[in-house]
Formats: sequence, structure tokens, C-alpha cells
Amino acid sequence: MDDGIILITGGAGFIGSNLVAALAERGHTDLVVVDVLGTGDKWRNIAKHELRAVIPPEAVADFIDANSGAISTVFHMGANSSTTDPDADNYVVNNLSLTLMLWEWCALHDVRFIYASSAATYGDGAQGFEDDASPAALARLRPLNPYGWSKHAADRRIVRLVEEGHLVPPQWAGLKFFNVYGPNEYHKGDMQSVVAKLHPTVVAGGTARLFKSHRPDYADGGQLRDFIYVQDVVDVMLWLHETPAVNGLFNLGTGQARSFKDLAEATFRAAGREPSIEYFDMPEGLRAKYQYFTQASMAKLRAAGYPGQFTPLEEGVRRYVQDFLSAPDRYR
Repeated sequence: MDDGIILITGGAGFIGSNLVAALAERGHTDLVVVDVLGTGDKWRNIAKHELRAVIPPEAVADFIDANSGAISTVFHMGANSSTTDPDADNYVVNNLSLTLMLWEWCALHDVRFIYASSAATYGDGAQGFEDDASPAALARLRPLNPYGWSKHAADRRIVRLVEEGHLVPPQWAGLKFFNVYGPNEYHKGDMQSVVAKLHPTVVAGGTARLFKSHRPDYADGGQLRDFIYVQDVVDVMLWLHETPAVNGLFNLGTGQARSFKDLAEATFRAAGREPSIEYFDMPEGLRAKYQYFTQASMAKLRAAGYPGQFTPLEEGVRRYVQDFLSAPDRYR
């Protein structure tokens, strides 16, 4: 398939490597991954797929300038995705400045741009979870940490440029990912999904430990998140790639919040065990910044024409546990 070079920043990371796998499965061979592989097993996330090149982030500007006539699409998934890094400057460099540089380059060179935002931009959810991309609506959001703020700052600047009629990429889409889980997240350490973190305990016959609730309106384990299987996220990005007339800032969840207790029980059952769960106090430093509820409003993406269905929680967890976490080869 000749579609020009497709550049995937963060292409060896969790969501990025699943996107690389899906593009490769569809016959794309001019795939360029921008990422840091390090000394661990992160390289395994991309080891099965034909790639044109793997380049470090510091070389991306030179690469895109040298290949400006050959690049058709930039999928910008790369970011500092930790929500606990105390160095806000790292977020500025990796999440804000790089995003805006790539946006400007894509606009100047007529290259499509699809990038990762985050549900962390919504903060505690007091303003709801509607993906209203007006400058006024975005101005009301209050992210709780520098990660969420850096993603939000990029969204606000991009929306402002669009609103003011500046030159924009021929297609652009920002995706506010909610709680994504699935294969190839193993390098993320403590930032892995709850399913991945619970799985070793579950298969060893242990008891899962979840945070107690520190609010009277939520039971222990009853804190709610919009959990979405990574293949569903990839399917939306592939649809955008095939539907270049669609532009905008969109939520990307399932539209159905589920509890951490539901998630843990699904993990046990996928592994063939009856659930065994205990609850422990949330660390004091986390309580003021903890989200008790997230649920994506998906009406905007539906109105744009997205036809796909989202995987139910129990089925997504079953696939993840049985097809990957419990398999001899857990990489996609």
C-alpha cells in the first residue's frame, strides 16, 4: 500500500505500538516510529512489524524536514504520560512544545495531523465531560496535574489557531483518551492499567487490593472510570485516517463508566478465578487530586459519523487476559 510515510510519534509506546500493528496489518510499510526504546523490552512492542525507520525524538525535526514531500500523516502519540512526574518542564517540552511544533509543520507542509489529548484535561469533572472545543468551554476546565495541564494547553492553542483562521493541516483531530487498557503497556511500570497490574496476583491465587473510597457517595471500589480497550481506540484512529474530511477535538471513551470493582472482578473471571478483593486507604497526597468519576460523552464522534461499536468491559478484559497476558507471547 502506497500512502506515503506515516510518522507515529510514541510509536513504540502503548497506544502508538497498537496503532503501528494495525497499520502494518492493513498493508502500510512506510511506517516511521519516533520513540526512545531504552534498555528494557519496549522494543518488543514493535518487533513484529515492518518499519521504514525508528528515530529518536531529538531527530524528528530533521527527519520531517528531510522528508517533507513524502510524509502523508503524522500520528502524534508521543508524550510524557506520567501523572506523577514532579518536573513540569518535562511536560512542556514533550507534551506542549512538540505538539505545537508538529502542528505548525503539518499545516505548512499539507500533512494530516492526528494527536493524543487526554481525559485528564477535564480535571475533577466539575465541568462535565463534553468535548466542547470552543475557547470559552476549554477555558473553564481545570486539570489537576501538570500532565493534564500540558495536554489542555496544547488543545487550547490549537483550537485558538483554528478559530482565528490560521493555516491548519488538511485534516486535524485531537483525541481525549479516557482509561485505555490492553497489550503492549508492560513498559509503563506503575502507569500500567489496573488489569495488567492485577493479573500476576490473580494468576498466583492472591487477593486484589483496591483503593478504599474516601467519599460517602462512593462505595469502596465503586470509583468509576470510562475504561476503553486499546483496539477500540485504534479503530477510531484508523477510521479518521480513512475519513479525511473529519476534523476536531473528540472524546475517546466508551461512554459508559464502570467501577474498579467491576474491572477487578472481570480480571479474576477472565483468569478462571472467583474474585477476591480487599480495600486499602488511598495515600493522603493523592486524595485531593483523585477523580471519582469519568465518563466520555461520545455524541460528537457519533455525529461526525463514526460507526464502530465499543467493546464491553468484560469482553475487553477477557481478550486482554486470555489472548495476551496469559499467552506465551503477550505482545501485539
